[in-house]
Amino acid sequence: MSIVSGYRLSAQAAARERAWSASPQRDAGMHAAGASPRAYSVVDLKAESLPDYLRGGYAYGAGRAVTEKSALSNATFFRAVNLIASTIGMLPLNLHVKRGDKRDKADSHPVWKLLRTKPNDWQTPYQFKSYMQGRALLRGNAYAYKVPGVRGVQALAPLDPARVRPVLGDDFTLAYEYQPKVGGVKRFKPSEIFHLRAPWSSDGICGDGLLKVAAEALGLAQVTDEAAARLLRNGAYVGGVLEHPKSLSPEAVLNLRGQFEERFVGTENAGRWVVAEEGMQVKPFGATGKDAEGLAQRKHQAEEVSRYTGVPRPLLMFDETSWGSGIEQLGLFLVTYCLLPWFNAWEETIAASLLSDAERDSYYAKFNEAALLRGSLKDQAEFFAKAIGGPGAGGFMVPNEAREKMDMNPEPWGDTPAWMQGTDDA
Repeated sequence: MSIVSGYRLSAQAAARERAWSASPQRDAGMHAAGASPRAYSVVDLKAESLPDYLRGGYAYGAGRAVTEKSALSNATFFRAVNLIASTIGMLPLNLHVKRGDKRDKADSHPVWKLLRTKPNDWQTPYQFKSYMQGRALLRGNAYAYKVPGVRGVQALAPLDPARVRPVLGDDFTLAYEYQPKVGGVKRFKPSEIFHLRAPWSSDGICGDGLLKVAAEALGLAQVTDEAAARLLRNGAYVGGVLEHPKSLSPEAVLNLRGQFEERFVGTENAGRWVVAEEGMQVKPFGATGKDAEGLAQRKHQAEEVSRYTGVPRPLLMFDETSWGSGIEQLGLFLVTYCLLPWFNAWEETIAASLLSDAERDSYYAKFNEAALLRGSLKDQAEFFAKAIGGPGAGGFMVPNEAREKMDMNPEPWGDTPAWMQGTDDA
C-alpha cells in the first residue's frame, strides 16, 4: 500500500482515483490530448517515517521522510539556515521617503514602527524577521496576518505556513485559506496577508523551500549519519586483534577478553599499554577504505548544503579554506550571492503589501547591508577620510553623514562639506 505524495485523499476520493486510473477512458483521453501518464512519488504505509511524512515531511528517493526536525539535526544545514535567518533578523530594515532629490528616513510612517520598533505584541523586529525568514527558507513561504488599525496595519501576526493554502480562482483572483488550531477554515483576501515567498517558485504562486528542493540531499545526509551511528552503536568498528601463537580454550578466550576489556576499554583507560605474555601479539586495525569512503560521503553532503543555500563554505565551518585577509571577501560573497535575493524579496513584498499605490511612488524599504561590510576600524577610517574629503579633495559625504554611520551624534558644523570648512564660503 502507498500514499500519493503531496495529497491526503479521503476513502471516496481514493476509490475514484483508482477507478479513473484503471479506466480505458483515462488512457484514451490522455492519448488524445497528447499527455503522458501522471507519475507520483510514493511512501510505504508500513515505513517508520510515515507519521513524520504525514505531518508535513517530504519523501525523497529512498523513501525516507525529510522533516524540519530531521533536516535541522544536520549540523551543516542548521548552520546555513540559522546564519541566513539571524543575519536577516539583525540587519536594519528602514523605510525611506523621497522628497525631490533628497532621501530621508520615514520614521513617522506606521510601517516604520512595524519594521523597526514593534511588529506585534509578542515579537521584537529581530525575532519577527528571523522567524519569517526561517519559514521562507524551510517551507518556501512565510505568512503574516495584517491586523487592521486606525492608521492602516497596526501589527503583523505570523501564521504557520503549514496551515495556509493560497488558492487561485478561475477569475485569477488569489485568496488564502487558513486552518486555525480550533474552528473552521478562514479565507483571507490578498490585501489581508503579508506573503514572503522564496526566490524559486514552481507555480508562480508559492515559493519552494529547502525542505522540498533539497530533500534528496538532506535525506541522503541523514541516512549517511545514521549509518555511521549504527556502526558505532553496534560495535562494527573493531580496534584490533590479540594473536596467540597457540590455540586457547574457550574458557581462556573468555577470561582474556574480560580482562582486556576491564583494563583497556573506556575513556579512563585510554592510552594504557598492553603487557603481552606467552608470545601474544597486539595488532591494531587501521582505517579502511570503507571508513574513508564514509567520511568523504559525509563531507560531500555538507558541501551540497552550501550549494543549496548559497552560504560560502568557510562560513559553514569548513577549516580547509584559509580565512586571513579573505574575511572581507567572504562577507561580500555572502551578501552578493546569498542575501541580495532575499533583500529584494523583503523589500518588494513590503512595498506591495504594506504601502498604498500612491505611497509606492515616494516610499520604499531598504536593508542596510553596509553593517555586514564595515571591515576593521582602520578600513572604516580610510573610507570615511576619502568620503568626507578635505582641502583640495572634494568628498561625497558631509561629516554628519559619516558620524551617523558610526552611531555618533551630529555636530552643528557637520552639515558643511569638509573642503569648505575654514573658507569664506563656509
